[in-house]
Amino acid sequence: MSALAADYWANLPLGREVRLIKRDENGLAALAKPAGVLSHPNTPGDQPRALLTCAYDHDRECFAWRTADGAEARFWLLNRLDSATSGVILGTADETVARAIKDHFARRQVAKVYQALVFGIPRVPKEVWRDRLAIDKRGGSIRTGPSGNIPAEALFSVLRRHPGSPPLALVQLDPKTGRSHQLRVQCARRGLPIVGDQTYGDFRLNRAFAKATGCKRLFLHSMTTRFSYALAGRVFDFHATAPLPEEFVAVFEA
Repeated sequence: MSALAADYWANLPLGREVRLIKRDENGLAALAKPAGVLSHPNTPGDQPRALLTCAYDHDRECFAWRTADGAEARFWLLNRLDSATSGVILGTADETVARAIKDHFARRQVAKVYQALVFGIPRVPKEVWRDRLAIDKRGGSIRTGPSGNIPAEALFSVLRRHPGSPPLALVQLDPKTGRSHQLRVQCARRGLPIVGDQTYGDFRLNRAFAKATGCKRLFLHSMTTRFSYALAGRVFDFHATAPLPEEFVAVFEA
């Protein structure tokens, strides 16, 4: 990494509207991913709409590209977001750091906070959601159901209410487990489907909302990621926030 340090960050081949929002002295970085951008390309044809617009090694879980002087550069992806979800996503320029952070994710030592716009007005302002989900992964796709044996837990709280037609609420979701599609299924199960969710949401309300606002995105945003990690005998704190997209706020200003 030392040979690339001078221009590595300035020349990251970032995807469409992807922003570098924070990096630390060890090469750990947080990017803000817009909705519609892939965490990584699944095929070479996906590269133009991925987090970084370059080749991706699925075995090593890293992006790779050539710098202007012909040297090879790499960026290790540390977590993923569904393409429809926006917000904080982590990566690093250092493979040793990558191993340390992935271990934190495996041990559930990373705190993440999401915000979502949902249809409906929640009955209570704050509660802990505990469910047991069924997750089916086949053929490169994922489908999560509300009845299974995989525990899922999240802290739910209401931030703002919009008692219109249909009624809407901006909510905060702090997952304590990281199951595939967990938050989307937990919201739908409680009659609070996330706006724009084309898999678990309310299709009729989604169509009406998109027609009224012109916005068809999934209204789920990874707001904040926070954790501490150990490296070379020291402990480092890392905290990154991706501001809430304007389309979330616009609903309450209309």
